[in-house]
This record gives sequence, structure tokens and C-alpha cells, in this order.
Amino acid sequence: MNVHCPLLLLTLGQVALFDPALKWAVDHPPTLFAWEGACIWIPCKFRMPTYQARLQEVFLYHNYDFDNDTKKFKGSVLYNNTRIESSPSEYGRVTFMGNRRDNCTLKIHPIHTSDSGKLGLRMVSGGDKWMEPIYLNISETPFPPYIKVPSEIRASQSVTLTCELKFACFGYPIHLEWSLKEPEATSFSTITVNKICTESTLTFQPEWTDHGKNVTCRVLHDTKVLSESTVCLDVKHTPQLKMEVSPREVMKGDSVTMTCQVVSSNPKYGTVSWFKDGHRLQEKTLTLTLHDATKDMTGKYRCRVSNDLGPGQSEEVALTVLFAPEPSKVHIYHPPAEEGQPIEMICESAASPRATNYTWYHNREVVAGEIQEKLRIPKVSLRHAGTYSCLAENRLGRGQMDEEAELDVQYAPKMVTTVVQSSTPIREGDSVTLACRYNSSNPEVTSYQWDPAGPGNQMAPGVLRMEKVTWDSRPIRCAACNHRCSWASPVSLDVHYAPKAVRVLQVNPRSSEIRAGQSVLLQCGFSRSHPAEVHFFWKKNGSFVQEGRDLSFSSVSPEDSGSYSCMVSNSIGETLSETWDLRVLYAPRRLRVSISPGDSVMEGKKATLSCESDANPPVTQYAWLDSSGQDLHFSGPRLRLEPLKVQHTGSYRCRGINMLGTGESPPSTLTVFYSPETIGKRAALGLGFCLAICILAIWGMKFQKKWKRNQSQQGFQENSSGQSFFVRNKKVRRTPLSEDPQPQGCHNPMMDDSVSYAILRFPETDAPRAGDAGSSGTPGPPPNNDDTVTYSVIQKRHMGDYENVTPSCPEDDSIHYSELVQFGAGKRPEAKEDVEYVTLKH
Repeated sequence: MNVHCPLLLLTLGQVALFDPALKWAVDHPPTLFAWEGACIWIPCKFRMPTYQARLQEVFLYHNYDFDNDTKKFKGSVLYNNTRIESSPSEYGRVTFMGNRRDNCTLKIHPIHTSDSGKLGLRMVSGGDKWMEPIYLNISETPFPPYIKVPSEIRASQSVTLTCELKFACFGYPIHLEWSLKEPEATSFSTITVNKICTESTLTFQPEWTDHGKNVTCRVLHDTKVLSESTVCLDVKHTPQLKMEVSPREVMKGDSVTMTCQVVSSNPKYGTVSWFKDGHRLQEKTLTLTLHDATKDMTGKYRCRVSNDLGPGQSEEVALTVLFAPEPSKVHIYHPPAEEGQPIEMICESAASPRATNYTWYHNREVVAGEIQEKLRIPKVSLRHAGTYSCLAENRLGRGQMDEEAELDVQYAPKMVTTVVQSSTPIREGDSVTLACRYNSSNPEVTSYQWDPAGPGNQMAPGVLRMEKVTWDSRPIRCAACNHRCSWASPVSLDVHYAPKAVRVLQVNPRSSEIRAGQSVLLQCGFSRSHPAEVHFFWKKNGSFVQEGRDLSFSSVSPEDSGSYSCMVSNSIGETLSETWDLRVLYAPRRLRVSISPGDSVMEGKKATLSCESDANPPVTQYAWLDSSGQDLHFSGPRLRLEPLKVQHTGSYRCRGINMLGTGESPPSTLTVFYSPETIGKRAALGLGFCLAICILAIWGMKFQKKWKRNQSQQGFQENSSGQSFFVRNKKVRRTPLSEDPQPQGCHNPMMDDSVSYAILRFPETDAPRAGDAGSSGTPGPPPNNDDTVTYSVIQKRHMGDYENVTPSCPEDDSIHYSELVQFGAGKRPEAKEDVEYVTLKH
């Protein structure tokens, strides 16, 4: 099974490649057209039945047939190529433009009429062969193009004409040209297996005047016209009319005839209508006759003729019926007239021809110099009021006067005044009544206005009540109003008031900084006062200083500093200025050191030293000095000492500095005294010291007596049963932890080298030592040859805590061992370091 599978797949593949159901497929135009001497291009595409096969041989026959005996095609061979190597491939007049895969395009140049008929394209690929028939139609002369025209062409509508020639060949250029030069036409060629042609399109909007015109399309090779075709335009349009009137001016009572001429209509026209000034008339023929003309027949006439596409209208023609002016009347534009405004009147009178001369009347009197149809008054006044009439005249005669017009001249209220009805003079805060008066008005006054608006309440029409008028009340005016307002002249209330804007002015010095010793000049200023006569007063910190406008200081001092104000008074009242602060700048002075809580403070507490100063500007830098004048290197205004020590006792001074100078305080003394605890400790220390001296003195006396008693004994026996020793422990004096002064009571020199005593007793022996003068012959207990070592533990007495201060030389709390060896006849052992042996005889 596995062996036969590949063979089966190969067999199926070969069957698929050579399936007889698959045939040759060749695409090309069925028939191609050309003329003698031109060329012909045969676009061709093919597909072979075998997959991925290649075309090997190509033949082109003319008028071929098939020989059943030889089983071959016979005919004139135009192209024979048994090996296709590259494209294009030429063979006589025929060029193969295709390839071996899918293109079988051919070109024949030149072409002859004898080439007409059937061509056979023979293609061979291995065992696959195919003969494809191709038909040629070759004429002796170039054939004309074909012009495609729309089924209907309407005037003023866009239309497109197409000129088509069933010929196109690369290498034989042709183009199509239209007889209409505008608009410009577009031309292009199409060569595909489905269609070969050259086309040109012409798009334009024909007018009714183009109806019946010929349009030609020409075929050109280079500049030579080869052929052409012509069509006649059938442009559909509405009727085109022309109207004639004779005569156009007719006297009243005469007759006139109008004719409507149809210039063109496609299709033919049908109904006819006449119109006067847009209104349809009864006449329905192409001729309109008016008998016994009247002035109402004057107007514009036109005719209308319709066909299947719609109506066509003629241009309007004016008919004028002549007559003399009719009775005239005056029309006033936009009455009533406003005083001071322009007004225009027109004399209306029907006349044909129009009136050329006019006569105007005012209150039935002729207005001189006015002969125009319109009477214009540029600026109306009261004298122009009254009645107006006019007469019109033309070349046929003079008309009559019909109606008069009344000119009503309206104006704003006249001679408006504002009247102050309150008593004068008016003081600030008083109430004032004002009235608005006028002389005349057309139409009558309907309202009143006040400027400034809203200063009070209107009690009655034209009467204003103002409560509590202010000193700066603006001049007030009123207006009396109808449809226009007339304003009165402003009236000043002349309000009397106390001085305003009173203020202190610094005249000298100009600088804002005032230093002690400078000359200072202040002035009392104010903005206004009514009445103008005033008096000046000065106050310092609310107390009267002097009278007069100026306040001067020849040499200002810090004591002059304060809040100054000036007061200005007149007959109405007085006004006090805002306070003005006089700040005198000076160096620090009157410095003093204050001590809190007092000059005497117990040690361990805290004390605050404050530097009090008088300076402007304030002191910016402080320095503290002790009694010797040395700087304590502290720059704040307060010096805090905590905790206090006796050593802080002394005098202190402070120094203050600002931008103007330096000041120094006198010394202040701080006394720090001992606390009760310190006093108790010191008393206890003194008592203890005295008691120790007394004990040592008594002990020394006893020792001296004992020593003298021992010296009085005879001789010394080494084996005496009463040998006594004392051991002295030498203490090494340690270096203090620091070299600072030690507190009182830390060091007791009497206790540096203390001596502890121990009485040691040894057992008695029988053998006397050599050299013992007082030896006894009495036998004793058996001798003990072992050296007996006896230890004495000596504990040094601890010193009591003195003033809660740790001594700088700490006491030695160690256990001291004294090694004692019984002295025999031999050599004594060497004493160890730091132990001294003393032999006491008794």
C-alpha cells in the first residue's frame, strides 16, 4: 500500500494536466476594420489547456482551409515562426507582439485590401494545437466616422455628441476634429480584445439659434483629412417672438395697432396671449388693436405664444397716451414736520407727457422760486406752518388746483428754566425744592427729566425735592418733554460747607525719615471751603498745641514724637484731619539691664537679664559684657543663665546698636548665694575634717606611748610569742580624669597614704634563734618546721559622699593581702612590691 501511493498521485496529476475537457481559449475582436495603406492591430489573449505549458510555434494564414487527406491547414502564410525567442518578432509585414504564456497580439503594416477576409492564427504547444479564425474588413479609402446624437436636444440644456471611428493602430496616429471650435473636445483611442476604436466627445449648450445648423466630425492623419461625417442639429425650443407697436405715442382718442411676430418655434406654436402691465387681455390673435385711446391705456404691453415645450414671451413695449395735467394735490412726506428737520412735499398730477412746470402756494400765496415737482424745506421753522397747494403744466396745457395740504410744525418746549424755590444760602445737609418752567410746547409737555438723575423725589410734575444736599452737589438742570425734550441751563445750588480734605503736610524735610536734631516744618492743608475764610489749630495726641497753619520744630527731639492733627474751621463748621505720626529717629539711649526674678538669686535657679532700651528704629543688634568688659558672645536682647552658679556673681552690661548709633547701659550686679544643701554639705565636711584630726591626734599619742613602752624592754627575741607586725599599703596616686578645678571636698590629702594595723601572733618554738640574748632553756613543744603564713584582710574605710560630687581620684576598694612569713634562722625572703615589712619588738 505504501509503495503504490506515490505512483497513484503521479498518475492523477498527469490526468489532470492532460484533461481533454480543457480547451484552448482565445480572445480578440471578431472583426477588425482598416483601409488601404494603414496598419491593423490585432489584440489577442490565449490560455492553453495544459497547465504551465509554453507556446512553441505560431503561424498566420490568409484564406486558409483544412486538407482532410494530409490533415493539415493550407493557405497563404503571412507569418511563420517555429521558435519564439523574443518579442516583437517580425515576419514580412506581420509582427508578433505577444509572448509564450498568454499574449498573441499581432500587427500588420501596411495593410492592403487584398488582406480582407479570414485569417487563421495557428498556435502549437507540444501536442496541443489550435487554429483561431480572425476576420479583416479592409476598404480602399478611409471610412467615415459615426456621430452619436441624443434623441432630443433642447435649447440652453447641456448636450454631448460622440464621434466614433472603429479603427486604432499603434504606429498610425489619427485624431478626430469637430467643426465647432468651442468648447474644446476630448479625443482618445481604445484597443482591447473586446473593442478597437477612436472616440471624441463634444459637450456644449445649444441655443435656439443653433437649430438647423450642421456639425461635422473629421478624421485626420497628421494634418490630412481622411474622412468626415456631418449631422444637422434639431434643437427644440419655445417660441421666439418679436413685438411691433405703431405708433408708440398716441393722442387721447386716437387708435393704435400692436403685432406679435413668431421668429422661430420648434415644435410649432399653438396659443397666443396679450398682457398689459402684467394683466392678461382678451385678445388671442397675433394682432392687438386699441380704438379711442384713453389715459388708462398707457402702460407696458407684451405678447405670449406657447408650444409643446412651453410659452415664449416678447419684450415689453411701452405705449404712451398723451393728455394735459389733471387736477393736482400736495402730498407731504412723513408728517408732521419737526422743527429744525427737513421736510419734502410733492405735487401729484397725472399728465402725459409729464408736467415740466409747477407753481407752489403757501397759505394761497405763491412761493417764489419754486417751479419743481417737489418742494423741499431743509430746516423747518414755525413760520413754515400752514396750507400748501400747487398747479402742474406740460406742453399740452395747464392743470387745475385740487386739494390743499396742512403742514403741522411740531417743536420741543420753549424757554425751559430751573427755579430754586428754597431760601438761600443753602447749607450742606439742607433740603432744597426745585421747579421746572417752560414758555410753550407743541404738542403739550408730557413729562419732565432731571440731570443728574435721581438726586431727589419728584413731588409733582415739574417739582423736585432734594433731601440733605451734599457739599459737592453738581449743578442741576431740568427738561420739559413732549416727543422731544428741551433742557434748561444748569443751576448751581451754591452749597456752603465746612472745610474738606483737611490733612497734615510734611514740608520739611523732604525725606520721609526724620532724625533727631533736624528742622521740621508741618503745614495744615485742605482742598476747599465755602466760605473761603478759615482758621487753623494744631493738636498733639488730642491736646491743643498752637494756632496757625504752620507747625515748626527748629531741632526736633524724640520727645516731639507723637500723633499730630490739624483742624480747619469756617463759619459753617470745623474739620479735623486724620492723625499724622511724627516718628523721630535716634540712636539707642537710656539702656538698662533688668534682672528677673531679682538681683540676688540662689544657685541652681535661673535668671534672665533683659536689655531695655529706647531707640527708633529699634535696636537691631545687642552685645553683653561682664564686669571686666569682656564680650559674652551673646547677641539677643535677653541673656538667660540656667542653672545659676556662684561663679555667675558679678556685674553685667548690655550694648544696643541700630542704624543711627550705639548705646551702652550702666552695670547691673547679679549676686548668686549658696543653697541650704551646699551650706549643709560644707558644714558637714568641716566638722568631719576636725573630728578626723582629733582622732588621729589621740591615736598618735597612744601609739607614741606604746612605742616608748616597747623600747624600754630588754633585747629582742626572734622566737618571742608576742611578735607584732604592721603592714603599710602604699597607694599609687592616680592621675585625675581631668585637669579642671575640682569641687571643694573631693580630695583629702590625709587619706592618700593610709596605714592599717594588724597584730599577728605566731606559735612559740623551742629552738631559740641565734643571737637571741634573752633565750630560755626551758624546753617547749615540738618545733614546727613549716613556715606559717597568716593573711590579714584589710578593708579600707569608704569615704562618705561629699556634696554629691564624685571625687576625681576614686578610692581603691580592692582587698589588700599582706603575706607574712615567720622569720627563722635563715635568710628573709624579699619583700614583694608595694608591701613594707616592719618588725616591732616588745
